[in-house]
Amino acid sequence: MKHATLYRYDLPMDSGVILRHTRLTQRVGFIVELRDGERIGRGEIAPLPEFSKETAEQAGEQAQVMLNHWLAGQAIDWDVLSPSVAFGISMAMAELSGELPAEGNFVVAPLCSGDPDDLVQKLADMPGQKVAKIKVGLYEAIRDGMVANMFLEVIPDLLLRLDANRQWTPAKAAQFAKYVHPAFRERIAFLEEPCPSPEESLAFAKDSGIGLAWDETLRDEGFELEAADGLKAIVIKPTLIGGLAKVKSLVAQAHDMGLEVVISSSLESSFGLNQLARVAHWLTPSTIPGLDTIDLFQTQLEVPWPNCTLPTTPLSDCSIAWQASSQ
Repeated sequence: MKHATLYRYDLPMDSGVILRHTRLTQRVGFIVELRDGERIGRGEIAPLPEFSKETAEQAGEQAQVMLNHWLAGQAIDWDVLSPSVAFGISMAMAELSGELPAEGNFVVAPLCSGDPDDLVQKLADMPGQKVAKIKVGLYEAIRDGMVANMFLEVIPDLLLRLDANRQWTPAKAAQFAKYVHPAFRERIAFLEEPCPSPEESLAFAKDSGIGLAWDETLRDEGFELEAADGLKAIVIKPTLIGGLAKVKSLVAQAHDMGLEVVISSSLESSFGLNQLARVAHWLTPSTIPGLDTIDLFQTQLEVPWPNCTLPTTPLSDCSIAWQASSQ
């Protein structure tokens, strides 16, 4: 006998979480639970407002249809599923079958605020390479360049990841680079998506010597991953990419090209972050994932993030959106 349950969660966020245009006060999503005899597999479906094309309501409805297919023993056509649904259900199935390893990579690249002393403290306990991340493109490009330069100067062994979310014109990107000392630029591991188009970003990399990472570009219509001068890495947000098979294929492609691959969050709950840590340890064992987002929540869900003191909401406290069993 097989059982499928869809739990709906609604978690309060920190008051400072702002997406592209709106403040995110609640994180809404689903936990898929599959049971087949004594075996259990779970996954998280969490479309991210303003980034996912599907809404939480649409994802929940689609998940119910696909779970009925699973209960009936029918094949699931992953290509027709919304990315968040494909990822959540594929993770539940991978856990159910034992494909998903239990061990996770819980070392995170901390997100930087404006105080280098805070970052020094966070990096003190980080094993191995000191890696941190700064969101740029929110303020003036000159300011961003000065801040990045300051961190690289104050912390000599720091490797810095930057993310601009396509916010800079080529002229502003050039302004940013002007304020980063040439000797420090090689310690910028990569800059995600500086300009609106991949062509503009590649031109910036050529002119500045600062390496690129694709993030949004991976999700552009018709995109195919190709090696390019200046491209150093790709950042995979599985909730926005699709099923586990698609994630694995993209990781393998990138590694074959000599690119670094970073598994990154889309503001999943602590439950989802724990699963992403397991995916990262499995598929990208030599790379620190981008999972430093639990502090944006006011509470955790079912599986606490290591060393996080936020209260944890058990799955049993979430509402059951749908459940069914095989006949």
